Formats: sequence, structure tokens, C-alpha cells
Amino acid sequence: MNTLKTGVVIIVIAMLSSCAATKKSAKLGEENQKLHVDVKNCQDQLASTKADNDKLNAKVASLQSIIDDLNKRLAGASKDNTQILNTLQDVSVMSAKQAESVKKSLDVIGAKDNYINGLQSALARKDSLNMALVNNLKSAVGNLNDKDINIKVEKGVVYIDISDKMLFNSGRYTVTEQARKVLGKVAKVLDAHPEIEFMVEGHTDNVPIHTEGLDDNWDLSVKRAKSVVRILQDQYHIKPSRMSAAGRSEYLPVAENSDSKGRALNRRTRIIILPQLDQFFDLLVKKDNVQ
Repeated sequence: MNTLKTGVVIIVIAMLSSCAATKKSAKLGEENQKLHVDVKNCQDQLASTKADNDKLNAKVASLQSIIDDLNKRLAGASKDNTQILNTLQDVSVMSAKQAESVKKSLDVIGAKDNYINGLQSALARKDSLNMALVNNLKSAVGNLNDKDINIKVEKGVVYIDISDKMLFNSGRYTVTEQARKVLGKVAKVLDAHPEIEFMVEGHTDNVPIHTEGLDDNWDLSVKRAKSVVRILQDQYHIKPSRMSAAGRSEYLPVAENSDSKGRALNRRTRIIILPQLDQFFDLLVKKDNVQ
């Protein structure tokens, strides 16, 4: 009996020991699993820390590069400042006479600029007046064919070209009645500008003339110009002091004389509005001290 009890006790103790061992083993397994998780977390945190450290090192390197560049610029600026200071020292020793010479040179340059601007303004005003005169003349003569009368500006000069078939009969220098009316319209505009002086030029083609009372084309061109001037003076009361008459014969053609069309263009009387050079001479006289 005692032996049986003893065996039971031993079996109970063994069972209890086995349960305790099993529980302990399970607990150790849980702790081991937890340790693995902790190790994994530490490894992840270490990798993240290393990545952050690499980023910081890159930023430090970039900042260092910027600092190096700024230091180089600062060194260059210091060198430039030194050169400026040396230049200022050189300038500071300039004599008063030299400074006055520089000032006079600058004054002369300014005066020349003003002079040039004045001439440009005068030329612009002259061009405006010429265009206004052309418009007035075209309006006055009306819708005449450009082949009979042509009014234009070339190189700042106003020209009025009138064909000889409108002004004269062939080989003659007496102005026709129709032409007198046209000259009257031109005279009205010229009379409204008493400051204007002009020249009347006669032009011919190169065909020799064989008309009684005329020596040659020179003679014809001059007498035609004189006829126009006399009408402007006698009939339309233009002051003779404002006019001059000239003959250019065949020697200033505007077209070839090889065909009838070209010769017709060359037979013309031209009124030239003379440039008012005295105005520009006055400008030159007023500025004659500008070197």
C-alpha cells in the first residue's frame, strides 16, 4: 500500500514537473520571438538613421561648396575694391588744370550735340513745310494728268514739272491760254508764301530746231523760261526779285531721246522751289564758335 502511494506521488510530481517545464519552454519561446521583433525594429531604425545621416552629409557638402564659392567672390571683390581705391587715389592727384580741361571738353561735346539737334529740327521743319507746299499745289491745280504737270519732292527740293504740250505750241515759246490758267493756280499758292524764291527752267529734247527767230535748243529753252517768268510777274504780280529764269536745253534729260515718248518727257518747263539756305547759314553763324 505504501509502495502504491509512493508511486502515485512520484507520478504526480513528475507530471507537475513536466507541466512546469512546458510552461517555461512556452514562455521562453515568446520571449525569443519578442527579441527577434525588437532586433528587427532596431535594424530598421538603424537603416533609417543611416539614410538620414547620408542626407545630412550631402547637405553639408553642398553648403561647404557654397561657402567656398562665396569666399572666392569675397576675395575677388576685395581685389576690385583695392583697384578702385588705387584708381581714386590716382584721380585725386589730377591737377585743377586737367579737371578744367575735361570740363571744357564735355561742354564742347554738349554744344555740338545741341547744334546737331538744332540742324535736325530745322531739316525736319523744312521737310514738313515742303510737303505742305506740295499738297497745296496739287490741290490748287486739281486733277490734271501727271503727264502734263507733276509736283514732287526730291532730296528736300520741291519740283513742278509742266509738259511743253500744255505750255507751248511746237517749236514756239509763247504760252498758250490754257497754260496761263494753270500758271495762275500755281502763282496763287506761291503768292501765299512770299518767303519762297524759285527758278524757272526750260528743257528740250535733242532734236535740232529750225524755226525762224531761234538759234538752237539753248535759245528755245531760255526763251520759254523767260515767257513763264514774265507771265508770273506781269499777269499774276509775283515779285521779280523772287524769280530767276534759266535754260538747260537738251542736256538734263529725264528720259532717253531715242523714241517719241522719251522726247516728250524731256520737253518740259520746271519750276524749282529754291532751298532757303540763308536760314541754315544763320544757324551756322550762331554756332560758329563750336569746334
